[in-house]
Amino acid sequence: MSTNSPTIPEGTARHVLWFFGQDGGHQPGSFTEHLLYALSFADMVNTAKIAEAYPDYAAAMVAAKLDPNGIASLQRIATGEAPLGCKCGDTDGPFDLQGRCETCAEAAA
Repeated sequence: MSTNSPTIPEGTARHVLWFFGQDGGHQPGSFTEHLLYALSFADMVNTAKIAEAYPDYAAAMVAAKLDPNGIASLQRIATGEAPLGCKCGDTDGPFDLQGRCETCAEAAA
């Protein structure tokens, strides 16, 4: 998985949605709760450091905090609704917020 354009699995999307009290969320374990808490306070330098180990969680938190459509995108990922498939034809996912499958996201990095 590329850290430049990480894919966000359904479970990660659900955890971040839970953290923000949004529909579709699911409470993670205590370690992940603390990770999300740290990411919620981290500046971009520290977010990048955390992203080296947890790129999917960092990307999902950045999307939720900074992208006006981030929560809606995470809700679609969490329900498996969108993206329905990558331009390459992959329908299995996981997909990043741009709708690319893991292979295409890695190729774009």
